[in-house]
Amino acid sequence: MLGDRSLPAGYDHPHASEEARRIAEEGTILRVQVGSGVHGTSIGGQDDRDEMGICLEPPQYVTGVARVGDGIPFEQYQRHTVWDRPGGLANRSGAGDLDVVVYSARKWARLALAGNPTVLLLLFVPDAEVVHRDEAGAELVDNAHRFVSRLAADRFLGYLTGQRAAMTGEVGAHTNRPELVALHGYDTKYAMHALRLGVQGVELLSTGRITLPVPEPDRSYLRAVRRGEVPLAEVVAAVDAAEQRLIGLRESSTVPDEPDRAWVDAWLHRSYLASWARQPTLRR
Repeated sequence: MLGDRSLPAGYDHPHASEEARRIAEEGTILRVQVGSGVHGTSIGGQDDRDEMGICLEPPQYVTGVARVGDGIPFEQYQRHTVWDRPGGLANRSGAGDLDVVVYSARKWARLALAGNPTVLLLLFVPDAEVVHRDEAGAELVDNAHRFVSRLAADRFLGYLTGQRAAMTGEVGAHTNRPELVALHGYDTKYAMHALRLGVQGVELLSTGRITLPVPEPDRSYLRAVRRGEVPLAEVVAAVDAAEQRLIGLRESSTVPDEPDRAWVDAWLHRSYLASWARQPTLRR
């Protein structure tokens, strides 16, 4: 299913070993497209394709001491086709590249319970963008609302603030896209992501859902920002407004203080046990 060989000879990445690939492929319960393609904010074939998944690893990697790669526990598998070209790990993905990350269900759950916007997105992808989903994956998607909490509000705010700072060059100047700054005066891709996080964070905290692709008129506005058609001052004002809405929702009595950890624990427990029961050859 992942279909890609591991890293070319001469390159090394702790999460890209052949063993990690096998675990991810055989245990995948959910895999979807994420990134600009699913948000509806891609521009004229400029983007790579991002996919994210969740897998249930074999028991020896959970209750035992089995390791992958350079003696590390299995937490995720990563595959980026850009690594195949000269330059390897130093290359930046671009149009036509495929970037895949498949998390162990336990790691994904830790990140999702903490409100990580990137991993939560996986729960709201429309059917047309689903690469694989089995019964355990479907149950998780059906219970997406259990991950909504003030912790998610904090994380959306944190991510938004980080993207805004990078957009204006306040921090992380080395990560800026100099070609966009030279053309538009600011990093329009960071700006678009900052606004998108505001839009989606407000929807999640208000409704318990994230609509994908981003509904109109926000989608068109985000695309205009990415194309550099919106002045920086207007973008900053829009980001500030989204931030204030998120802060207000975080303090709302309708947003739970904590996610439903008990349900997530129960889902992990029964999903792992069911997976292992179907793979008796792995119980050694």
